[in-house]
Amino acid sequence: MLLDGDAWQNLFNSFEQDAFRLETQPSYSMPAEAERIARFQRGEPKPADHNAAWRKRVAEFVAAGKTIGRVRIVRRPMTEYQQYQFAWSIPGNIEAGEYVRVLDITDHDPGIPVNQDWWMLDNTTIVHLNFRPDGTQINRELIDASIESYREWKRIALETSIPYEQYLKEHGDARS
Repeated sequence: MLLDGDAWQNLFNSFEQDAFRLETQPSYSMPAEAERIARFQRGEPKPADHNAAWRKRVAEFVAAGKTIGRVRIVRRPMTEYQQYQFAWSIPGNIEAGEYVRVLDITDHDPGIPVNQDWWMLDNTTIVHLNFRPDGTQINRELIDASIESYREWKRIALETSIPYEQYLKEHGDARS
């Protein structure tokens, strides 16, 4: 079942305890981000209100006692999009209360599918985020399948990833 607009927002906003994302794409192509990415690439400073709407939502979820986070899959060298995300987006998301872990698959196979983004809501609901090869989102799809594989992939992703801050300490500047 495809989820668009209000149907997606209503489902996402209804999670009661935990929202987890496996984030796998090397880059995303979102029109709303195009100018911000261009500013990043030109070396301009990050705007103070960067990603403010998402940070506000995260802070509200956390204030309500909910957990929200993701495991970000990367391969070195990072794409320009990942560099932008690591420098401009992730720090503010963490500040707002989102946990972000990094799973670097440059030198190993973690044993989970690493080419499909998905959200798991309350360990019971899976929504695939489907993308074209250029990173443009096609749709969101509520998955009617066994949840057990996803629970196991989440467990593996969390166990084999490291916190964002630790990843930066071990691998240096995100532009590396």
